[in-house]
Amino acid sequence: MPIKELKKVSGGFQKPIVLLIEDDKFLGGLLVQKLEKENFEAQIAVSAVDAFKLIEIEKPDVVLLDLVLPGMDGFQMIKEMKKNPQLSEIPVIALTNLSQKDDIDRAFASGAADYLIKSSSTPGEIVEKIRNILSQKVTT
Repeated sequence: MPIKELKKVSGGFQKPIVLLIEDDKFLGGLLVQKLEKENFEAQIAVSAVDAFKLIEIEKPDVVLLDLVLPGMDGFQMIKEMKKNPQLSEIPVIALTNLSQKDDIDRAFASGAADYLIKSSSTPGEIVEKIRNILSQKVTT
């Protein structure tokens, strides 16, 4: 099923915005490049504090979230987003190296829309997961 890659705005189209919250600058840079190549607007934050500031400004269509972050961890960040009516509808995809069933269950219980393990996910698979989440948003 085709999905709407671009949102219609006055005067043209706007690329879907992906906020990547990742404290590994090398990995973050690689993912931003891949997302931009795949016709997304990518923003990056290295902590939950920075991410909340960007979320208010950018209003991303999807958040790609590392669960191990300095300060507030990703689990708590998801919970905080889900408590806020203005942020609760933004889908969050956990992208982490935490691969234990307890961590996966905890992320979904916190409100994550999906879960990817960094070490076993290619950039292409990450993009595909984002597209799937966005297509669900369009059709629901």
